[in-house]
Amino acid sequence: MVKHIILWQLKDDLQPEQKAAVTAGIKQGLEGLQGRIPGLTEIRVVADHLLPTSNADVMLDCTLESFDALKDYAVHPLHVAVADGKIRPFTKTRVCIDYEV
Repeated sequence: MVKHIILWQLKDDLQPEQKAAVTAGIKQGLEGLQGRIPGLTEIRVVADHLLPTSNADVMLDCTLESFDALKDYAVHPLHVAVADGKIRPFTKTRVCIDYEV
């Protein structure tokens, strides 16, 4: 099993209502991949109830069956569509950590 965790900071010029809409879109888009991409066993997006000590706006936490499943997920058309349409246009930074469990 492989854990794939991403932290994003949203762009500074987004107004609070825009940030809320963007984070809702990211959550809906990514969590909507559950059961649609082979090898993806769990996917969760956290963007609500963040504490003031946080320096990221959105977290993706997903579990995949293997490193090969992670590589396939990265280029899967459904994932790429969410990344290109709901994430990349609105984020300024991305930090990733992948590890075996």
